[in-house]
Amino acid sequence: MHNNDVLRSLRYSFNLNDRKMMDVFAQADLTVSRAEISDWLKKEDDEEFVKISDQQLAIFLNGFINLKRGKRDGAQPEPEKQLNNNIVFRKLKIALNLKSDDVLDLLDLADFRLGSHELSAFFRKEGHKHYRDCKDQILRNFLYGLKLKHRPDVAKDDTA
Repeated sequence: MHNNDVLRSLRYSFNLNDRKMMDVFAQADLTVSRAEISDWLKKEDDEEFVKISDQQLAIFLNGFINLKRGKRDGAQPEPEKQLNNNIVFRKLKIALNLKSDDVLDLLDLADFRLGSHELSAFFRKEGHKHYRDCKDQILRNFLYGLKLKHRPDVAKDDTA
């Protein structure tokens, strides 16, 4: 999935305005402007659209973890320079303090069925014999499930 799509989806699902988005980045010690956020949230066909880098999205997700769970003591985690769907999925699971059953329930909301063994494969270390890459469809359905749970009033009018 494209990083900008993930950012847009999280903004919508959690009803984050520009100020709140800036605060999430600040939680992970990065100052961003309202203009940068606006450019990241534009559609790809807009001439002012700017791709958010893997590292910038990792910083946002780390800030989201800090916002939802509180900053941990000591040094903050270094943001990944390269992201994949598995890392994004894991960071969101941590931020929202979700157990496997909670994740499966969110996927069910999006009418997507997945077994608990399939799910656990996404959270294993890369290189583990049961590790599996998280495909775009799975992450997209998880994000849609978040939208249905956190914005049920407006999500029903939407088409994923």
